Formats: sequence, C-alpha cells, structure tokens
Amino acid sequence: MNHITDAVRALIGLRSDWIEACHPVEASEVRRFFQALMDPNPRYWDAASPAAARYGGPVAPPGFAVHAFRRPPDEIEDPLGADGDPEFDGTSRLVRRGLPRVPVPLRGVLNGGYEYEFFSYPRLGERILCRSAYRDITQREGRSGPMVLIVVEDEYATGGEFRPLLKSVSTLITR
Repeated sequence: MNHITDAVRALIGLRSDWIEACHPVEASEVRRFFQALMDPNPRYWDAASPAAARYGGPVAPPGFAVHAFRRPPDEIEDPLGADGDPEFDGTSRLVRRGLPRVPVPLRGVLNGGYEYEFFSYPRLGERILCRSAYRDITQREGRSGPMVLIVVEDEYATGGEFRPLLKSVSTLITR
C-alpha cells in the first residue's frame, strides 16, 4: 500500500512561520541544561571568564535552542497524557508547531536520527525563534511492512535580529 498520496506530497517543502519560545533564555534553565550535559564550561555561567567575555556575557550551550521550546504555561493538555494507552507510541512527536500533521495511517514512531549545524550561542535574555519545514517524505518497505520517513528541518534564530543559532534536520520513521 502506498501511503505517499497527493495530500502527503503537497506537504513537501511546506514551511511554518517563525514561532517564538514562551520564555527568553534564562540563567536557571541554562544551568540545568549544561549540568545535564555534564559540561560546566565557565562560558555558560561565569560572566568574568574570558570565554563569556568574548560573547558579551554568559551564553547557553549550542543545542539549548532546541530545548527552549517547552510547553507554554497556558497549554493545559499534557502531550504525554496518552502514555497509559497501550497503543500510544509517542505520536505527539509527529506534531510540529506551525505545520499540519502528515496524513498517514501508521501509528508507530521511531527516531531516525538528527543532524545539527551550529552557528552561534544563544545569550541570556534573548528570545529564540523556530520555523520548521518538511524537506522530504518517502516510503520504504521494511521487514514488518511499509514505513514512511519524514524529514523535518528546524531553523533556530534569535528574535529581533534573526541571528542564526542552529539548524536541525531530523528523520521520523512511522510504521
């Protein structure tokens, strides 16, 4: 069965508008992030360090922008609310803010990998923006049947000046 219909093909190349993270880059979130990475580089916390001075003050680790998009405080529905459902397989990962859901009837979701290209560090107090695009959607036959590969490109930039922070290309596999 071919899941790549005209409606699915029409999504390839579709790009969302810029969406702003609900909070600016905050020192406490940066601290939690670099501690989780086990990377206590002074550029992330010590304004007097030469590395921080180079960037005009403490900065967040390069991958922080991806994780700056937390659930907004006014979003009531829990995205993991279906985790007690035996059929739940993380389909919430298929939803990208600003992009329509890819209309395929496959329910299982696998992470097919990420590629990152880093441009600059987010600075404390900056707003982070993101826009997403469907780069490609293809179908392959696997051992357990058809699978659809969805390639999504996310661009992250700072609010105001649109200074590029990073580009992420992720592959989602539905089966």
